[in-house]
Amino acid sequence: MKKIKLNVVGLSYSETHSGAYALILEEENGQRRIPIIIGSFEAQAIAIQLEKLKPPRPLTHDLFVTFASAFNIDLIEVNIYKLEEGVFYSNLIFQHNDEQIIIDSRTSDAIALALRFDCPIYTTPTIIDHAGINLNFEDEEEKNEDDATEINKEKETRKNPYAKYTIEELEKMMQAAIENEEYEKASAIRDELNRRKKDF
Repeated sequence: MKKIKLNVVGLSYSETHSGAYALILEEENGQRRIPIIIGSFEAQAIAIQLEKLKPPRPLTHDLFVTFASAFNIDLIEVNIYKLEEGVFYSNLIFQHNDEQIIIDSRTSDAIALALRFDCPIYTTPTIIDHAGINLNFEDEEEKNEDDATEINKEKETRKNPYAKYTIEELEKMMQAAIENEEYEKASAIRDELNRRKKDF
């Protein structure tokens, strides 16, 4: 069966699901992206790994990696193999000595583990045809981009509690949040830092 490799683009707040996030995956040799709605805990687990943050105590996915390593088990591949009624189904392919083991997994957990094991993520052509969003529409949006950017900046400044802090202050606050295991707060501060970096 043909497989399409996916890369993790990042996370964003879900506008349609309160308290949830959209995990964005992109096909490696194309412009289509797949948004997957995930919970805040899973989003934090993914964000921490994307940002290479080190929590003071291991999270569940980190513990799983340590356990697997202790028993010479390696995650070699993640497959998102089915999409049914808006739900993505995934499995994990492990290698233990000469044996391959396939285990079902929630897609959010599968991605969190794939990032920690540094293994590839795949899906099927059928799934990306049905769920993929083609991003080849930049020309149309460029007309209003400047005005929209200014409006969004004003809105973000009004409602963003971290807008008034410097980058150095935000970095210290994020480190303190991680040490206190306040991962949601750390994630919000990380988002603000990323926005600042894009502006430079």
